[in-house]
Amino acid sequence: MTFLSILFALLIEQLKPLRADNPIYASIKSFAGSIEGWFNAGHAHHGRLGWAVMVGALTIPAALIYWLCVHISPIAAFAWNVLIVYLTLGFRHYSHYFTSIQLALNSGDEMTARALLAEWTKQDTAGMDVSEISRIASERALITTHRHVFGVFFWFLMPAGPALAVMYRVSEYLSRAWNEPDHMKYEAFGRFAARAFYWIDWIPARMTAAAFAVVGNFEDAIYAWRNFASRWDDEAAGIILAAGGGAMGVRFGTPKETAAGIILPVDAATVDTLPEETDGLPGDTPSPRTLQSTVGLVWRALLLWMFLLLLLSVAVWMG
Repeated sequence: MTFLSILFALLIEQLKPLRADNPIYASIKSFAGSIEGWFNAGHAHHGRLGWAVMVGALTIPAALIYWLCVHISPIAAFAWNVLIVYLTLGFRHYSHYFTSIQLALNSGDEMTARALLAEWTKQDTAGMDVSEISRIASERALITTHRHVFGVFFWFLMPAGPALAVMYRVSEYLSRAWNEPDHMKYEAFGRFAARAFYWIDWIPARMTAAAFAVVGNFEDAIYAWRNFASRWDDEAAGIILAAGGGAMGVRFGTPKETAAGIILPVDAATVDTLPEETDGLPGDTPSPRTLQSTVGLVWRALLLWMFLLLLLSVAVWMG
C-alpha cells in the first residue's frame, strides 16, 4: 500500500500540481504566525512550547484519522495515504521557476533569468553572471527537492507514516518561518524549531546524498561529501549539495555562502583559514547545462527510491 500510495500521489501531482500558494498551505502559514504571536515572549522555552503545539495540532489529527481509516477499510486508509502524500510532496511546487530560468539561460536572456531567480530565492541577483545563476538555481532545486520529496518519503515509510510525513513538512516550514525572516533572525524563539528539524532531517539528508552518489559519479560524490560539505553553514544542505555536485561533476557553493546564498560574516581572524573556492573540489564551473544535469540527477534518484520501495513492498507482501 505504501508504494502504491506514493506512486498515485506522484501521478496526481504530475497531472494537477499543488501550488505553493494553495489555501491549505496559506492556512498553515497563518496558524504558524498566530502561534508565534501567542507564544513568543523572547525565551527559548516559549519556542519549544510553540513548536510542540503547532506540530501536535497537525500531526495528532493526521494519526487519528489514519487509525480510523485503517479500522474502516483498506481503501479508506489508502485514500488517506494518497491525500497526505499529495499534500506533503512538493515535487512541482517551484518547478516553474527552475524551468523558466533554464529556458531563459538557454535563449541567452540573462535579465529574465536573474529576475526569476530573485523572485524564487528572495535575494539580490543583480550583477550575477550565467555561472552564478546556474549554480544558485541548481543548488536551490536540489535542496527543495530533498525537503519536499525525499525527506517526505523517508518519514512516510515509518510506522504511522502519514502523520510523520506531516510532522516532517511542518517542522521544515517552522525551521524557516521562525528563523529566516528579518524580524525573527537571531531570536531565541526559533532556535528549537531549527534544532528539531536538524535532527528530524539528519538521516533523510544523508540518504538523499547517498542516492545522488549511487545514481551519479559515486567516487567524486563521496569525496566531495567527506571533504567539502563543511563549507556550508547548514550541515544537511552541505552534505546534499557536496554529494550532488560531485555526482554531477559540478562545483557547488563558495567558501563564505550557505546553500541559500546568504553571505556569512567573516572576521580577520578566520578569513585566512577559508579554503579557496576550487581548492581540490572536483567538477566543472556551473553552466546552463548544469540545470539539465540537475533534472536528470533528481529523476534518477527518484526512480532509485521508487525501485527500492517496490522491492521492500514485494518482500513484505511475500513474507
